[in-house]
Amino acid sequence: MTVALTLALGTVIGSLLGLLGGGGSILAVPVLVYALGIPLEQAVPMSLIVVGIASLFGSFPKVTAREVQWPVAAVFAATGFLAAFAGSAVNRMLPPSITMTGFAIVMVVAGIRMLTETGGTGTACRAVDSTVNWRRCTSRAIPAGLGVGFLTGLFGVGGGFLIVPALVLLLGITMPVAVGTSLVIVSANSASGVLAYLGDLTLDWGLVVAFTSTAIAGSFVAGRFGKRINTAQLQKWFAYLIFAVAGFVVLQV
Repeated sequence: MTVALTLALGTVIGSLLGLLGGGGSILAVPVLVYALGIPLEQAVPMSLIVVGIASLFGSFPKVTAREVQWPVAAVFAATGFLAAFAGSAVNRMLPPSITMTGFAIVMVVAGIRMLTETGGTGTACRAVDSTVNWRRCTSRAIPAGLGVGFLTGLFGVGGGFLIVPALVLLLGITMPVAVGTSLVIVSANSASGVLAYLGDLTLDWGLVVAFTSTAIAGSFVAGRFGKRINTAQLQKWFAYLIFAVAGFVVLQV
């Protein structure tokens, strides 16, 4: 039963990553803790491994389609690296009840963001030819990268639910490119988070491999065939699911 549940949940989380450029990772920790019975101190780094590798594989179709803004990804990854270490340090100091309550709050924020997505594209950081104007945008990209990196280390989330709207609304990047760029950033941030936990990493590696394998398959297939799916409608229903899981987490704390 545990193996079947692991495979099914890994597929769902990976598929959401491939379709939305994020979001699936926000379910990983609650799933590992409450559905699979993994202790929180193991669930966070395990989530980072699963989400990071799945995002990396999910980004391959986007890379081949030239739907990645590499300079943007580099800024987010560089600023998020040290912030992920800071987040992991704070995680070690907090009791699990406080961490999961904070996680539930982040989930609610993510759900609200998904429901209020306008679908438009910002213009404040774009030049006339639609390229990113770095003189105007670096001041926005750096704090965004720091914030996402900190959340990655603290809660074990890739931060795609924050990265995608930041890329679209702040930097004026189109949605398909924002999804591809987000997947690259999530994989880099997750790697940073895993490094921050290496000192005391004790995991069920069989479970990690099973979860990661199905998440990779889900993200890769979704990334390749996602254009056939109404992602706006999917995002709406996913937001409702996040609210339900957040409520469950609060009741369990």
